[in-house]
Amino acid sequence: MILLISDLHLEEKRPDITRAFLHFLATRAHQAEALYILGDFFEVWIGDDGMTPFQHEIACALRELSKTGTRIYLMHGNRDFLIGKVFCREAGCTLLSDPHKVQMGGEPVLLMHGDSLCTLDVGYMKLRRWLRNPLSLLILRNLPLTTRQKLARKLRNESRAQTRMKASDIVDVTPEEVVRVMAEHDVRTLIHGHTHRPAVHELEVNGQSARRIVLGDWDRQGWALQVDDEGFTQAPFELTPA
Repeated sequence: MILLISDLHLEEKRPDITRAFLHFLATRAHQAEALYILGDFFEVWIGDDGMTPFQHEIACALRELSKTGTRIYLMHGNRDFLIGKVFCREAGCTLLSDPHKVQMGGEPVLLMHGDSLCTLDVGYMKLRRWLRNPLSLLILRNLPLTTRQKLARKLRNESRAQTRMKASDIVDVTPEEVVRVMAEHDVRTLIHGHTHRPAVHELEVNGQSARRIVLGDWDRQGWALQVDDEGFTQAPFELTPA
């Protein structure tokens, strides 16, 4: 069994999500051969050198899971793209590139966070290209912690304000970009998060049937996609462990 999750946005202000995630690790994830976390794992990440006790706690919980034999894979999101090698070593997880192609459920599957598919959001795409530039990353990582904290708050506030003002189709994926990326990587299944719109979308790529599976975000409820002999199944669950 393989499990995939994304968009937990872990932060101390949401202890309900943290409790549910720790319970998830100790129960369902404990039975999985692999756990994939496809971005926006944390609400904000200003650098491995700025890890808080809360973030160390999460890393420790992941490490304990990895010791049981469950492989853990992590992909950057737009909120936590500064997660680096230090956190991954402490958490016992492997950092994946975005996109990442893997064999899953007997077929090649493309994994993405999903923000790079939102090409109609021109302003965000420009910002993303700047933030992910190696030179920009080097500059960001060498800024004082207090400066990075202020910058992170500023970017979050601006993102929330702009998202409320943008049309629904602008902040969702661009269908043509989805088909292009899937054709480029020669896959018929794409799994991503970011949009907070869990669903399975049927489409056509190079004349063949294909599907795009969107992972749900953890807010009022949790979401996990399970891949096993029965196929690909996603279902919500209550945040408060029974």
